Amino acid sequence: MPSPDRPVKSSEEYAVQTATPEQRKVARPRADALRNRERIVTAAREMFVEHGPDVPLDDVARRAGVGNATVYRNFPDRDALVREVVCSVMDRTARAAELALAETGDAFEALERFVHVSADERISALCPMVSSTFDQHHPDLEAARERVERLVAEVMDRAKAAGQLRTDVGVGDLMIAAAQLSRPPAGTGCLSADRFVHRHLQLFLDGLRAPARADLPGTAVTLEDLRRPCDQ
Repeated sequence: MPSPDRPVKSSEEYAVQTATPEQRKVARPRADALRNRERIVTAAREMFVEHGPDVPLDDVARRAGVGNATVYRNFPDRDALVREVVCSVMDRTARAAELALAETGDAFEALERFVHVSADERISALCPMVSSTFDQHHPDLEAARERVERLVAEVMDRAKAAGQLRTDVGVGDLMIAAAQLSRPPAGTGCLSADRFVHRHLQLFLDGLRAPARADLPGTAVTLEDLRRPCDQ
């Protein structure tokens, strides 16, 4: 289990090549083209977190160390770049949980790895961009989102079956708490809170362990609850 006093492994240890869903696969480009694409996505992720999704793409190109034409050759518009950043971040967080499960067989440790890597990837700052930037139902985005949701639900079910996770929490509970504890919205000084994030996430994760010390009010929050309009 990650300790609040011990740094959590960097998400780079779990990094996988972007564009992993089937819908984003194309004929394999040259190695230098792949490196350029990865640099663009990494630079865009950093700048979207720091400044929000409206950051000039010329600035993204400068940080990535590539020309403007290279950015537009890979991503014809801003929506395509934002979508790739969000999808690649979700891919990496899912992969982190999969690796933890494969390495240890411990479902709760896999859950912890997912939460801490999600924070490192700034997923709670990036995902809100989806609703305001482009089609939420784009097949690439839905494939990445479904993979994460399916994996987290499976890991939580396994942890409950093993008696590690309290039974009165749902996937929605985990998603809400992790998002609220990990990052404020992009472009609002979120990097200044880094020194507190993993400490507070671990306090939350310890509270999920079974046996529960107190009954929770209400019922477990599901993903369907999160998608339901507030007035329903």
